[in-house]
Amino acid sequence: MSADASAGQAVPEADGEEARAAEGAVGAVSAAASDELLAAAEAVLVVSDEPVTAAALGAALGLEEKEAEALLEALAAEYRGEAAAGTTAGAGAGTPGRRRGFILRRVAGGWRLASAPEHAGIVESFVVGGAAARLSQAALETLAVIAYRQPVTRGRIAAIRGVNVDGVVRTLHARGLIEEAGNETSGAILYRTTNEFLEYLGIDSLDGLPPLAPHLPDASQLEDIEHETETR
Repeated sequence: MSADASAGQAVPEADGEEARAAEGAVGAVSAAASDELLAAAEAVLVVSDEPVTAAALGAALGLEEKEAEALLEALAAEYRGEAAAGTTAGAGAGTPGRRRGFILRRVAGGWRLASAPEHAGIVESFVVGGAAARLSQAALETLAVIAYRQPVTRGRIAAIRGVNVDGVVRTLHARGLIEEAGNETSGAILYRTTNEFLEYLGIDSLDGLPPLAPHLPDASQLEDIEHETETR
């Protein structure tokens, strides 16, 4: 075999080595970019005071909405300890990680960091310090009426509950759980729940509210209740 032929055969081998080296370099850059995007997403989630939508995160990071959604899903999985979200240097991708004391969950149409449910007792003890921070029974009942009948007036809430609800409605409004939603033709203010209410319950939308049907009285009892409220 001639020297020229041998040299000619060596060229493709060299080209193959260069191609593999180039692929490795691209992979390393992609892994670093992925880690950088995950870190950037975490930074946005930490400073946001409301749920972050995939569209908003994508706009901030220069990503398509679907890409931002995938990024959030990856972080949520990592925080649950299911898999490592990053692929640093291409090693350890998909390996189980340590379960965190916080989670990333869908809520109110977006994503938000929250303490892990299994540590709720510890967190409550730390934050509340024994103070009564929970809503009263009256507030919970009033909030339930608004959630299921919204938008609804204060007078209608009072008729359903059978008691004056002015103070409770003011409290719920002050805590950001309800807001004004316009007026009836009579001028009465209508109230509806807020995104903070969805966060309070840990649901993504009002569709996540439990159905009322199993807890309702039968038709005859409903007629008696309706007649009673109309004659007051």
